[in-house]
Amino acid sequence: MNPAIILRLIGQLLMLFSITLLPPVLIDIFYGEDAGQAFFYSYLLLLCTGFILWLPVRNKKAELRLRDGFVVVVSFWTVLGLAGSLPFLLYEPLTISVSDAVFESVSGLTTTGATIFVGLDDLPHSILFYRQELQWLGGMGIIVLAVAVMPMLGIGGMQLYRAEAPGPVKDSKLTPRIAETAKALWYIYLGLTIACALSYWFAGMNFFDAVCHSFSTVAIGGFSTHDASIGYFDSAAIEAVAIVFMFLGGINFALHFTGMRALNIMHYLKDAELKMYSSVLFVVSVSCITYLYLHHDVPELVDAVRTGLFHAVSIGTTAGFTTTDFSAYPTFVPVMLLFASFIGGCAGSTGGGMKAIRVLLLIKQGQRELMRLIHPSAQVVVKVGRQPVNNAVIDAVWGFFAAYVACFAIMMLLLMLDGYDQVTAFSAVAATINNLGPGLGEVSANYAGIDNFSKWLLCFSMLLGRLEIFTLLVMFMPAFWRK
Repeated sequence: MNPAIILRLIGQLLMLFSITLLPPVLIDIFYGEDAGQAFFYSYLLLLCTGFILWLPVRNKKAELRLRDGFVVVVSFWTVLGLAGSLPFLLYEPLTISVSDAVFESVSGLTTTGATIFVGLDDLPHSILFYRQELQWLGGMGIIVLAVAVMPMLGIGGMQLYRAEAPGPVKDSKLTPRIAETAKALWYIYLGLTIACALSYWFAGMNFFDAVCHSFSTVAIGGFSTHDASIGYFDSAAIEAVAIVFMFLGGINFALHFTGMRALNIMHYLKDAELKMYSSVLFVVSVSCITYLYLHHDVPELVDAVRTGLFHAVSIGTTAGFTTTDFSAYPTFVPVMLLFASFIGGCAGSTGGGMKAIRVLLLIKQGQRELMRLIHPSAQVVVKVGRQPVNNAVIDAVWGFFAAYVACFAIMMLLLMLDGYDQVTAFSAVAATINNLGPGLGEVSANYAGIDNFSKWLLCFSMLLGRLEIFTLLVMFMPAFWRK
């Protein structure tokens, strides 16, 4: 462990993050509102804090090891969640507690989309933009952004990338240099964001809403500038744009890179995880549409297709946008949608959940065990596509699943101990650990009514989901801190 290098890097990253507080200042000036000072003071405070952390260790040179990378990632996401709450606290008309401000900040950065705000339509444009910006930065991971500029910071970034990048296989690089890999991912991310914003604009959103919603759509975040979410616009064209870009955001960005570089759609068609991801969304969509139509909750077939497809993709990819209160539909629909979020997007995407590749490997491993019961002496190889999967990867997936279930059960029981009913406790943990946002019961609309203890617990749950469980849990292992 090298504390000086870790401190230096956190200071540099904090100064880098402070720059993101300047665009809301310009937006506040443009609209002539009164929240600009809160952002400017937050910018100065974070810039100075980062500078103070960096200054004493600015000349320290050493190789960043994997253990250091884990510490930086976890420390920075924790610090960033706290730092991101400053504008909410300094803007006095909001009058929210520290717990509320941190909850909103962590929810944004982890692309969860769970909110404590009520009355979004009346908030200043700068506050609304900032919430969306947090999700956009968190979508690909600000650590990966830092890796993209790591040569400027003077430290190699592979250790950070391995600690940050989601999915069961973290050592694959798209380009020979890790900085080039991160840049390639961000170019694709930026390109999708611009395309999404223009599509929303052409579909009927005003320019401000189009940009803001493109941030949270490509990031699969779910924050909106309106209380009614996408339902505010009541537009089939806007919903269609959201469906397309939520689906694209849930695909592995490495696959996007490979497909775009080769200009060949076959890379998509051959990918086993994408097939799994698409199949789940298709089955959930058909089930949702059929149930809503046959049970006359949405009597017109066209409306059933529009409503069912949108919510299946939105909840299934863990974006969390809504056009209606999906929790008000018959119990089967919201529960099915919630369970779809457990699968979530592909590894290497901005989606949450356990990831489609892990679920696919769990299924294939289950099939292998059944085959072994029938043929005890058979050597059955688990394959994804035509590629055999190393048993170490399968063991890691089972370990992840076990840790996921254990953490889920403990947090759900703690919420129930705090006085919440089973539906609220289950859905709140599911919505946060899967980085989904909307839940059922008392958290179907927002999380404003949750007490402070539960908000901090759910913040931890959001970080667990965003950092893929192990990255955070490893910090609690005594062996991690031994020399």
